[in-house]
Amino acid sequence: MNEYHFTEAEAVGICLHLLMSDIEEETAAWQYLIDTGIAWRHPDKWFASTAKRLIDEGECTYTDRADERRQL
Repeated sequence: MNEYHFTEAEAVGICLHLLMSDIEEETAAWQYLIDTGIAWRHPDKWFASTAKRLIDEGECTYTDRADERRQL
């Protein structure tokens, strides 16, 4: 698996399909939003519900990093 580095804007753009990506990069973008807590803090609740679905389906992983960032 490739290692990806995103800005918040890039990850959101990929997840909204505003930026071109393949499925691996899109999954990495979602994982970034989960890890940073952005998925849970974003004003559009679609991000949180989609992130939860991806975690439930095993496509992404919920980590302690998300909890740490949530408290910031």
